[in-house]
Amino acid sequence: MLESYFKITSQGSSVRRDILAGIATFLAAMYIIVVNPTIMNAAGIPFGGALTATVLVSFFGSLMMGLYARNPILVAPGMGINALFTYTMVVGAGIPWQTALGCIFWAGILFAVLAVLNVRRYIIDAIPAQLRYAISCGIGLFITVIGLVNAGFLVSNPATVVGLGEMTPTLVTFLIGLAITAVLVARNMPGALIIGIVTTTLMATAIGRLWGDASAFSPTGSATLVNFNGIFALPDFSTMGQLDLIGALNIAYWPFIFVVLFTTFFDALSTFMGVCQAGKLLDRNGEPRNIRQSMMVDAMSAIISAPLGTSPANAYVESAAGISQGGRSGLVAVTAALLFLPFLFLSPLLSLVPSIATAPALIMVGVFMLDPIRHINWYEFDDAIPAFIAMILIPLTYSITHGVVFGFLAFVVVKAGVGKRHEIHPTMWILAALSLLLLFQE
Repeated sequence: MLESYFKITSQGSSVRRDILAGIATFLAAMYIIVVNPTIMNAAGIPFGGALTATVLVSFFGSLMMGLYARNPILVAPGMGINALFTYTMVVGAGIPWQTALGCIFWAGILFAVLAVLNVRRYIIDAIPAQLRYAISCGIGLFITVIGLVNAGFLVSNPATVVGLGEMTPTLVTFLIGLAITAVLVARNMPGALIIGIVTTTLMATAIGRLWGDASAFSPTGSATLVNFNGIFALPDFSTMGQLDLIGALNIAYWPFIFVVLFTTFFDALSTFMGVCQAGKLLDRNGEPRNIRQSMMVDAMSAIISAPLGTSPANAYVESAAGISQGGRSGLVAVTAALLFLPFLFLSPLLSLVPSIATAPALIMVGVFMLDPIRHINWYEFDDAIPAFIAMILIPLTYSITHGVVFGFLAFVVVKAGVGKRHEIHPTMWILAALSLLLLFQE
């Protein structure tokens, strides 16, 4: 039955190989089960509710990818877009998290419309590749900064804006965990990020018990950083259906809906293109296999994310872990989907993980997301300057929106200034005008 549905043999694989590839993909991406609720919790969403949403979205998204698009690609709440949700929309702009979820929902609806109309080629042509690469890199740097701040490595300094945190037991534990995680990643260890999270959490149990005081990091003010509250619990559905759909339609929030749409759409498209190209999962036209169906799955996953209580889900580049081990069919994604389900009942155990344990994973994700920087044309300054502005302003302003806005404006100004107006797509003029409106509105 599996063979007849997934056409596994004809794609050069086997049931056993695809199941093992699904396990490898899950191990490479399972860090999101802990990391995403941690980031959502910073926006005021209960950890347990965010964990339930993360698991359910990852399950349904990956299952749809395997059964409908029949691609070996895992779907889960995206890194980068969760930082946009928490630190730009909720913390930065002061949008209630329920309203921010409403913005996520409407962005998902627009994503689905774009996927149905199959306008990906037009969108690709409209926004220059240099800016897309730069924004991806900027989000990676932003995630790294978030990790460093969460660990207390970067702190506010009145004299220098930012500075190095004090070498407390908490920070030393983080640095050891970062070193271990970096070595595991460099050695291509399967599940390196989750091993790093578990190892750092185990080391952190000593803080407040054998040495140091974690009061500054503990949400409850406890001297201990890791506190056991049990292993099993029923899923927390407290965030389900909490989105504010009407409030999200306020014209003041339209720019955020656009940025969410932009980020999810291009993240999905670039992931499909990169992973499928690397794994040679291409159709006769040289495009990613079943790209339209895959984009539809990504759009539907983004739509269901908000009602469940988390930021949008999208395709994961970690899917390359399973593809590199021979996974070829949708059975890979189905296997990974099923492996998420047991974690619905482990929220007390996963809540043990402190922010200093997830910080090394965030920094490594930042490293992974900097890969597109090699595609930026640094030798042509009319390409390099807008890309650099977009990339550097995302972490420095602590806002993905501001990086995107100034990147668009810089591209139009520089290209027009050097007499290359023909390289500016008509859509970019519209985007630049919208960017100006957003800046003056603020």
